[in-house]
Amino acid sequence: MKILVLPFILLIKIYQKTISVWLDLIVGPKCKYYPSCSHYAVDALETYNLAGLPLIAWRLMRCNPFSHGGVDYVSSNYFENYLKNPQIQGKFNSSGVN
Repeated sequence: MKILVLPFILLIKIYQKTISVWLDLIVGPKCKYYPSCSHYAVDALETYNLAGLPLIAWRLMRCNPFSHGGVDYVSSNYFENYLKNPQIQGKFNSSGVN
C-alpha cells in the first residue's frame, strides 16, 4: 500500500523544494498553520496511506484568510474516533473490514 502514496509524496516534496521556496523568497512565508499544509500532507500520507487524503482535504479547506491557524498535527486517533461513531458500529469487525 505504501507504493501507492509514493507518487503523492514525491510531488509534494518537489513542490516544497521548488515552488514553495520561490514563493517564500518573493512573497514571504504566509503559513498560518504549523506544520505547513504540505508537511501535514506528507505526514498524513505516511501515517494513514491513501486514507489520509480526507485529512489533507479538510486541512486545505481550513487554510483560508478567515482562519485563525495554529498548531495542527495529524491526529493519531483519526480512525478510532471514526469507528466509535454509532451510525457505523457493527459494520466493521475487529480487523477493520467486513
